[in-house]
Amino acid sequence: MANTCAVCGKGVRTGMQVSHSHIRTKRTWKPNLQRVRALVNGTPVRLRVCTRCLRSGKVQRAV
Repeated sequence: MANTCAVCGKGVRTGMQVSHSHIRTKRTWKPNLQRVRALVNGTPVRLRVCTRCLRSGKVQRAV
């Protein structure tokens, strides 16, 4: 899937946007995905990874 993190699987979430007058409309929250060259089994591979996984060190970036 295009909008999911390759490491943690975080994807698009849906919910309601609630205005001041309490009018509710549907909206989506998308993860902050970055295209990164990462090391997978010692070889560099292009992955779509969320910034939370990048920041926490779950992905080893290829230099």
